[in-house]
Amino acid sequence: MWKEVLPGLRIMVLMTLLLGVAYPLALTGICQILFPHQANGSLITVGGKVIGSELIGQNFNRPEYFHPRPSAAGNGYDAASSAGSNYGPTNQKLIDRVAASVEAFRKENPEFTGPIPADLLTTSASGLDPHISPDAARAQVARVAKARSLSVNEVNRLITRLMESPEFGLLGEFRVNVLQLNLALDREFPRR
Repeated sequence: MWKEVLPGLRIMVLMTLLLGVAYPLALTGICQILFPHQANGSLITVGGKVIGSELIGQNFNRPEYFHPRPSAAGNGYDAASSAGSNYGPTNQKLIDRVAASVEAFRKENPEFTGPIPADLLTTSASGLDPHISPDAARAQVARVAKARSLSVNEVNRLITRLMESPEFGLLGEFRVNVLQLNLALDREFPRR
C-alpha cells in the first residue's frame, strides 16, 4: 500500500513547496524589484504619513472637496467588505437610495442644474472605485470653487490636468482619481 501512496505524497509535498512557497516568493520578489509602488498597494503619502491608496476610494463630504461615487462596501469604502449592492433596477431599496443621492447632490450643489452624472448616484461593482468621470467632477466644480474662493476656471483646469486616459488608449474611459484631485486642491489652492 505504501508503495502506491508515497509517490503521491512526495508529489504533493513537492508541488506545495514549489507552487505554494517558491513561486509566490519569487513573484513577490520580482514585483518588489520591478514595481515597488504598485506591489505595495499604490499608497499615497503626504509628509511621511500614508493617507490612502490610488486604488481604493475614500469618502470626502466637506464642501471644499470633490465627493466620490457612493460605495456599497461596508460603511463606505471598507476594503474588507468589498462588494456591490447587487440590487436590480426595480428593487425599491435601490430606487430609494438613488433618490436620496439625487436629493443630497442637489442640496450640496444647488448651482448645478444639468442631469446628474450616473456615477454620482450609483455604486461601482467593487464599492471601492477611486475614480469619477470628468462629468461627475465638473458637476461639483461650483461648490468646490465657492468653498475655496476660487474661480470655476481654475478648478476646471485642475480637473483637465489630472484626467486619466483609457488604458492603452482603448480600455475604459476618461476618469479622475478623487483622492489625487483633492490632494492637488490642497497643495495648489490651500483653504483660505
